[in-house]
Amino acid sequence: MKHTNNNNFINKIVKYSILKNPKRKIKTRFPPEPNGYLHIGHAKSICLNNNIANKYNGTCNLRFDDTNPRKENEKYIQAIKKDIKWLGFDWYKKTTYTSNYFNQLYQYAIQLIKKKVAYVDELNVKDIKKYRGTLKKNGKNSPFRNRTVKQNLMLFKKMKNGMFPEGSMCLRAKIDMKSSYIILRDPVLYRIIFSKHHQTEKKWCIYPMYDFAHCIADALEGITHSLCTLEFLDNRQLYIWILEKLNFNKIPPRQYEFSKLNLEYTILSKRKIQKLIDLKLVSGWKDPRLSTLSGLRKRGYTNNSIKTFCQKVGVTRQQSLTELSLLESCIRKDLNYSSPRRMAVINPIKLIITNIDHNYTEYLDVPNHPHRKDMGYRKILFSREIYIEKEDFRKRPVTGYKGLVLGQKIRLKYAYTIRANQIIKNKNNDILCILCTYYLNKKKKNISLEKKYNIIHWVSKKNSTKTQFKLFDVLFTSKNPEKEKNIIQLYNPNSCIIKLGYTESIMDNENIQHAYQFERIGYFLKLKKKNKCNILVFNRIVSLKNKYKKLIH
Repeated sequence: MKHTNNNNFINKIVKYSILKNPKRKIKTRFPPEPNGYLHIGHAKSICLNNNIANKYNGTCNLRFDDTNPRKENEKYIQAIKKDIKWLGFDWYKKTTYTSNYFNQLYQYAIQLIKKKVAYVDELNVKDIKKYRGTLKKNGKNSPFRNRTVKQNLMLFKKMKNGMFPEGSMCLRAKIDMKSSYIILRDPVLYRIIFSKHHQTEKKWCIYPMYDFAHCIADALEGITHSLCTLEFLDNRQLYIWILEKLNFNKIPPRQYEFSKLNLEYTILSKRKIQKLIDLKLVSGWKDPRLSTLSGLRKRGYTNNSIKTFCQKVGVTRQQSLTELSLLESCIRKDLNYSSPRRMAVINPIKLIITNIDHNYTEYLDVPNHPHRKDMGYRKILFSREIYIEKEDFRKRPVTGYKGLVLGQKIRLKYAYTIRANQIIKNKNNDILCILCTYYLNKKKKNISLEKKYNIIHWVSKKNSTKTQFKLFDVLFTSKNPEKEKNIIQLYNPNSCIIKLGYTESIMDNENIQHAYQFERIGYFLKLKKKNKCNILVFNRIVSLKNKYKKLIH
């Protein structure tokens, strides 16, 4: 299935550029920084860049923006590659790295110094920020701004040779400290970092800033359309300035911005995710409660559902908060057709059918999927003792309640009509079981009963396996935690609840490739490994309804 959006404004820009220059091959790129795992916001960018390249017979590069060795790691590079391939995309030829161009970038920096548009500054980070000014107040020149070309070349070479400590020197562009674009108020181009780099090891101790390296790498790779989120809108001014000063005039790459993805109850900031990991509020980048691609995959989301979601979100320049229900609807739709049905009880309560003999068993043929005969049938066991959900029983009737009520009848899915007669309790007044009677001739085949009685699911005690269910909810209680100052206060302590219940015994040895739908409950992924107690474990991917609350509580 192809996931493309032919009507977004980026596609129109690309189409227009082809009309102007039909011979120019379209080249896009996805440039992640290897300082964390990819999240669903990155998926939007991956889909956009790859779909444009595919649509116009172009190419899409994977280029790691590896200009800060202190935060970057090889494990993130491998995780990013794995996520891109899981989504169903690949990249053009070899993976590239900004570090591939460090020698060239250094020479381009020297060119800017010789052109008298770059200088070595000795202001510290705090003073640079102070001198830069604000939106209402112009910046002021650094006292080191007017050094000679010779002095700047000498100092920059000494920086490269490791002769100055970190923070003592940096290379800045000489543009305009009164510019209405703060990004153009003499931005830093190079800084000193004494850290081993995952690609170049200890060859360098000065590293280019993103804004300096990114546009040059785009130009060197022949990128035609450099697509990024709106937070880089003002950065485009510096992008253009650098390429012009370095004479990349032969159809240079152009930067275009689109709105980043914001998702309800979710944080996508890698810095904030790392904070959650450090505080052990999540188990790592692959935690199923996170919206990282690895986390979503571990929870049970499919690549197709993620791509469908990105298509539905669309590409615009308008910032908005996407409803979580949209993502959930995409995975439900994707799993509905492919997932075999089973019955499971998460919060069990026992029923004893008193008018059945202790040794009575009956096998019932039930479909594996209500709309797919090709999935066939399976046998489930009906016996004297069964489990139902606690929420499917009430002592007294309540308006709108459709479960089993004391003294009333209900139908068991695929089986018989039963009546609840008596509650058996222990010394603590807890319900031990409910005594019921069943009606032998009132199975599903009697169509009139379909309308007369409500239906609940169940599993037989004799044909069930004890199972652990991991029920995931949203990580934060705020719809838009990214805008809140203290996300820790918004952390949802009930974001993962573990329940012990029962599933059909057939599932113990089944090797289903993906998900099950537990009837009336939701979609679940069976984990490959059992827990320490040798019990089956299932992750809830998504409930059948838009909100999780009813199932958890």
